[in-house]
Amino acid sequence: MKLATIRTAEGTRAVRIDDEHAVELGALDVGAFLARVDWRAEASAASGRTRPLGGLDYATLVPRPEKVLCVGLNYRNHIAEMGRELPEYPTLFAKFARSLIGAYDPVTLPAGSRMVDWEAELGVVIGAPVRHATPERARAAIAGYTVVNDVTARDFQNRTPQWLQGKMFEAATPVGPWLVVSEDSDPAPVGEISCTLDGEEMQKSDVSHLVFDPVALVQYISSIITLVPGDLIATGTPGGVGAARQPQRWLGPGSELVTRIEGIGECRNVCRAEGSFRS
Repeated sequence: MKLATIRTAEGTRAVRIDDEHAVELGALDVGAFLARVDWRAEASAASGRTRPLGGLDYATLVPRPEKVLCVGLNYRNHIAEMGRELPEYPTLFAKFARSLIGAYDPVTLPAGSRMVDWEAELGVVIGAPVRHATPERARAAIAGYTVVNDVTARDFQNRTPQWLQGKMFEAATPVGPWLVVSEDSDPAPVGEISCTLDGEEMQKSDVSHLVFDPVALVQYISSIITLVPGDLIATGTPGGVGAARQPQRWLGPGSELVTRIEGIGECRNVCRAEGSFRS
């Protein structure tokens, strides 16, 4: 089952994506829908207004998450290319709702940066409150998975030992196009993750190669703070980022970024200079 947030003339709407149409779920967005206690059963049974799939305008999956938590250095090949040691614990940082865009929206290139990089990532969306989770409770708290690109301004990121300022730029993080719902008994996801820049493959790996998988991340983060429905966890990127290339490669105006995860979906975004279009 796939759930999405779409833009309509009446505002955003949460929908279930079926083979031929989208069915409205009676909520403004996926985040609001996941806050319902029995959302899985409601989503399966929904029979609201339908919309044709063609021409749907996908908003970012959860427009107003309480938390956007991101994991750095979580694929061995990316850790190696960045010259870091294998971490004992997850490396965490945050983003904010204003950073997030839809799966096909333009990426805003920050006006002050000349080193904007790509990072294809598996996104984990929380579907139930959880604190101090066991593996079983962590798995049950995961609503499902989506596609994220943690677009990063490397020059800002490297100004200080803290990464936040390079990661939180406005309207620069694609998320979507939908949530692929998981069940309590589902194993951790597997499948190819890739990123292309103007048709050239930059990253290719498998989400099974994560150092800390989704269940481990929910366990660890929930030992620090309560995770709630709609929270988004970006689980880290594989090798192939622009900063590690010789010569280095960066995004520029007009660059087309395609982020794809097998069995989940893809984001397709064209980069635009800040101020060159209406956000």
